[in-house]
Amino acid sequence: MMFKASLLILTAALLAAPAHAQPSRTWTPDNGNGTFTNPLFYDEFSDPDLIRVNDWFYLTGTTMHAMPGLPVLRSRDLVNWELLSYAAERLDFGPAYRLEGGKNIYGQGIWAPSLRYRNGVFYIFTNVNGRGTQIYSAINPRGPWVHWEMKRSLHDLSVLFDDDNKAYAVWGHQDLHIAQLTDDLLDIVPSTEKVLFAKTDGIGEGAHFYKIGGRYYILSANYAGGFRMPAARSDNVYGPYEVNQAISKDEGFGMVGGYRLKNNQYPFEVTPPNPASRDATAMHQGGIVLTEAGEWWGFSMMDYNSVGRLLSLAPITWKDGWPYFGLPGNPGRNPRTWVKPRTAERQQIKTPFERNDDFSEPVLKPIWQWNHVPVEDRWSLSERPGFLRLRSMPAASFWEARNTLTQRAIGPISSPTVSLDVVGLLENDVAGLALLNLPYATLGVERKDGKLALALFDQARNQATRVPITATKLWLRAECDFLTEKARFSYSTDGETFRPIGQEFTMIFQLTTFQGVRYALFNYNTGQQNGGAADFNSFAVDQPYPRGLMRPIPYEQSIQLKAAVGRAPAQPLNFTVRDMGLGRVALQAGGSYLSVGPDGSAALQAARPGIAQSFQWTETPTGELLLMSLQTNFYLRIHPQTGALIADSPGPIPDGSDGVRFNWSELKAQ
Repeated sequence: MMFKASLLILTAALLAAPAHAQPSRTWTPDNGNGTFTNPLFYDEFSDPDLIRVNDWFYLTGTTMHAMPGLPVLRSRDLVNWELLSYAAERLDFGPAYRLEGGKNIYGQGIWAPSLRYRNGVFYIFTNVNGRGTQIYSAINPRGPWVHWEMKRSLHDLSVLFDDDNKAYAVWGHQDLHIAQLTDDLLDIVPSTEKVLFAKTDGIGEGAHFYKIGGRYYILSANYAGGFRMPAARSDNVYGPYEVNQAISKDEGFGMVGGYRLKNNQYPFEVTPPNPASRDATAMHQGGIVLTEAGEWWGFSMMDYNSVGRLLSLAPITWKDGWPYFGLPGNPGRNPRTWVKPRTAERQQIKTPFERNDDFSEPVLKPIWQWNHVPVEDRWSLSERPGFLRLRSMPAASFWEARNTLTQRAIGPISSPTVSLDVVGLLENDVAGLALLNLPYATLGVERKDGKLALALFDQARNQATRVPITATKLWLRAECDFLTEKARFSYSTDGETFRPIGQEFTMIFQLTTFQGVRYALFNYNTGQQNGGAADFNSFAVDQPYPRGLMRPIPYEQSIQLKAAVGRAPAQPLNFTVRDMGLGRVALQAGGSYLSVGPDGSAALQAARPGIAQSFQWTETPTGELLLMSLQTNFYLRIHPQTGALIADSPGPIPDGSDGVRFNWSELKAQ
């Protein structure tokens, strides 16, 4: 549910955004106070796999048809990451990979990688549709990476290098297969393949295979009956395995499952947001890792609607020999904001990518990925220094356009702005800024009959809006709110005053591209020939909310809490907010503090602030306040029937009916 107060805040921020995007603000999960807020990246990072080698963590994930692919990142604290390399510079197995002959690999390509390390070598095992499993290896994770192909295709595989140096792979959907790999890793050892589960055991797919304390664990993702994370364990690599149906369940931080696409062509059928569903955005595919400090942490992806599948980090609580995502007393539900993993030294805040680009460097910044394999002689950074030049090639539509350059959209709200010079466009060329998705939207400049026009094409409506222009230098902008999943387009001829064009565009989560929305720069020709050049001068992304809180914690201020949805509390909730460190607060009223008992009951007590009086100050993705009691690791809420305060909620549910969401306002001094 998109609550009214949050929407007013978000709308005001969009209206107040400056005309020129600011280059220094981008999403970071590090709150700068010893805590972090999920997601780790507010842009798509799906099918993650993560390992530790000595005091470094390494991470990779799915990139589908985008190239280069398989990013390799590293971190010391699991929160602040840097990009080291792409393991796959290009993936070219025929015309479809090059958008030739009316073919494409949207939603295919590289997916579900397994990252492993053995004897000084890093390995990435990954799937490619219609091919054997691909393997990339490197001694240095910065590359170079060596590439070869297995003799078998092992769907959603995970590899385990056992203590005796034997290699095993687990793969498949629901039943899961296991086999020993040959020493050269190119095939499975004959007669070693075995089916581990019945399809009704609830184990799912997207396996992550571990050996912990002499016992074998398989973590997986199951979407049958709602997204969740099952696990299995055994004392023997070949089983039998005991199954736990959910070590994480219903954890979507209260995010409503948004628009979903039911078909992949016009007229499009779209399912509207569904606040009643508790698992549409829930954590699923992921795994666990042990830090040098002896802490266990979990990582998993979440379907965060049209912005894509995002990566989250969770403290792990071992209970009865199972690794639950979440905190003691509340297993299976983890906080959106929590204390960072312990490290020997404090880590600087880092982000893996710089999103803005003035195209002054001799190479593209690593944030950029081509939509399919590029044609190298049809683009350049050197023909006109300081510009990205895209030379058009024939295409029936943006969907088939070659040499489209993309980067992942970023949430929760962002506005990409591109400046471009179109003096070099030839007849039937169209070039500009797009939201690559299905359906997609393009804002471009086209030349027809020798004249220029600005054209917004909304694929969902199959509708174009055109404005004749004479200017050859323009600025194009898309304002994207990934909480409401709405986008607006505008343009400028001076870089200062922007004029809206067309109707509001709905961004939709879909499985045709198997990616979230991507910002895209394009130039193609609707005729039957190569055309002219579009010169892109700059690209910048404005992000009004680049931190874990949309509003800072009002330390030492007097505030009033109100229910964001549902019934009002039984009494006014006026407090002074006291700083308890690590993003935690105590709520003082006169000489008393709001205190939580072991049973979750909450009342004002005259007490010195401690654990019972401490709350982790957190927000839902849409900006409502959550207060997690450190006494119970449950959330404070207004009881829907009695109006009393009680800290017994395991976590917010999407429709808000549990009374766990608050709005707050500052009280003026009398």
